[in-house]
Amino acid sequence: MTDKAVEIANLLAPTVASLGVELLGAEYLPAPGSAVLRLYIDVPSDAAIGPDGEPRSVTIDDCEAVSREVSAQLDVEDPISGQYTLEVSSPGIDRPLFTLDHYARFVGESAKVALKLPQDGRRRLQGRILRVEGDSVVFEVEGVGGALVELVAAFGNIDKARLVPDWVALGFSKPKPGKDKPSKAVPSKGKK
Repeated sequence: MTDKAVEIANLLAPTVASLGVELLGAEYLPAPGSAVLRLYIDVPSDAAIGPDGEPRSVTIDDCEAVSREVSAQLDVEDPISGQYTLEVSSPGIDRPLFTLDHYARFVGESAKVALKLPQDGRRRLQGRILRVEGDSVVFEVEGVGGALVELVAAFGNIDKARLVPDWVALGFSKPKPGKDKPSKAVPSKGKK
């Protein structure tokens, strides 16, 4: 997240929490004439099961309530100069990852990542989240010659990241031949 997005998320998080949902993160996209402020909300993990015993997820009513409340707060606090469009959304199937806790929660899942500065010759990567180590995230990515290697990305160098849906597990695609076995990544230190 950009510094402005972090500032806005910190400002709005208590208001969003007061409505029974949590603010996962914010995207602030400035543009000439009008910016976009996109907020991602989710049901807190301790409230993921509703009173009826069914799984609870973000509803349109949740998005509308958050939009009303944060709009009023943004009008008062005025952290954005100029015009902007406010969007409030659930994280969706390709959930964005904003914090180290998000990466830790989704260890084993695949993610698309954009880096601020190139690392190992790449600014974009797609790989499986292996673990969080301190202030870094370890990914299993395809290296030179197709071998799987570990890439350690400093959290501060990650510009944005999203989970990649497993369409096979969701039943929307058939497995590719030869792709049904998990692999073992090797450390990338010293390898080019």
